[in-house]
Amino acid sequence: MNISPDSETLADIAIATATSFRKLMNDKPLVAFLSFSSKGSASHSDVEKVVKAVEIAKSKDPETAYDGEFQVDTAVSETVARKKLKEIGEVAGRANVLIFPDLDAGNIGYKITQYLAGAKAYGPVLQGFAKPVSDLSRGAKPEDIVAVAAITCLLS
Repeated sequence: MNISPDSETLADIAIATATSFRKLMNDKPLVAFLSFSSKGSASHSDVEKVVKAVEIAKSKDPETAYDGEFQVDTAVSETVARKKLKEIGEVAGRANVLIFPDLDAGNIGYKITQYLAGAKAYGPVLQGFAKPVSDLSRGAKPEDIVAVAAITCLLS
């Protein structure tokens, strides 16, 4: 659990997440790096960190579609992406993997989705270890434990 990853670490997180997505979903990952900016709409060191992470991920894993920096609406809505961007590329508006810039944003994003949209949230699924590792919230229900165990098995 990296609270505030640098660009290199963020790129490694994205690559590991894309690999996990392939294993779990048997589908092509379209990886969006999230930010409060979409393709230069704002300038800040936090945005620069994300832009650099995208470049690193693309250079380390050129077979996977990585793009950003995107605001979440630009990442997941083609309509929004077409309004905000000159060129939407393969990922914008169609992302199926979202890379949050830090633990604050990621935790806020998944809990909002879980509690306001009623989505299921399993994990965290930790990455970067020799073997699959997962964790459970103190409030985990039996079905959460079964789901996390299944995910962990699938990543083996």
